[in-house]
Amino acid sequence: MDLKNIDLNLLIVFQQLFRDRQVTKAAESLDLSQPAVSSALNRMRKLLGDELFYRSCSGMQPTPYAEQLAEPISEALAMIQQTLIRRSTFDPATSSRRFTIAMTDIGEIYFLPFLIGSIAKIAPGVTISTVRNSKVNLKEEMAEGKVDLAIGLLPDLKSDFYQRRLFRQSYCCLFRKGHPLDGKPFGFEEFANAEHVVVISAGTGHGKTDELMENSAIRRNVRLRVPHFVALPYILKETNLIATVPDKIAERLASSFPLSYVPHPITLPEIQINIFWHTKHHQEEGSKWLRTLIFDLFSE
Repeated sequence: MDLKNIDLNLLIVFQQLFRDRQVTKAAESLDLSQPAVSSALNRMRKLLGDELFYRSCSGMQPTPYAEQLAEPISEALAMIQQTLIRRSTFDPATSSRRFTIAMTDIGEIYFLPFLIGSIAKIAPGVTISTVRNSKVNLKEEMAEGKVDLAIGLLPDLKSDFYQRRLFRQSYCCLFRKGHPLDGKPFGFEEFANAEHVVVISAGTGHGKTDELMENSAIRRNVRLRVPHFVALPYILKETNLIATVPDKIAERLASSFPLSYVPHPITLPEIQINIFWHTKHHQEEGSKWLRTLIFDLFSE
């Protein structure tokens, strides 16, 4: 028999009839009409090729085949119900779930310290994994539930996705404290004459901003290119290089390293940072909890 021909509601009716042994009582238990239960029973008889229940002076009695089916059907329905309950409820205080968030290394620097600190207090069993936005097929991975949320500037995530703005950020120039430019006027000329370190971030909002500067009339004296932001503060604090970075990451790095930052002399477009999730998981309680927590911690 092909399972596609089996309506789950028929199994529920079967289970209730097996318990109650009366069509009328089963109908009341299921909040259905008596004809609806009788119709469901007739459909099951045709599908399974068995009478299933026969009338007796003590009510509807199961056939041997119905006796054989009763326990497996009951176990299967209980398993489905428990699975749905586990899916629909989420208790952060007791959960041991692992969430996966797609973000850049900038995102890891900015979001993770505060996010993990908050989770440790309210959801001590919950763990977080991160993946790079540019290293996975986000549409597919998020649709399949392999990636729960994504954070960043992600213009490709439109149809089939929800998004919510966390904040907008502009750009500034970051360099070490005591740099020859530290505490002095910083304009186009100083920017052009300085030695720069550039982070190659293809496919990200920062990468697009870097392309704009490359195409501008102001030339940069680029002495170093690196693939990640993680090394940036260590490089800057030991050299006279300067870097163009988002203002929020500059604030975060300057609070932990001997670095200073100034407004960028070039007018660059602001970057909007959003949190994204797939429509399939819009009502999933764990996803709702995590994205609400992130929004409460970081939104402006």
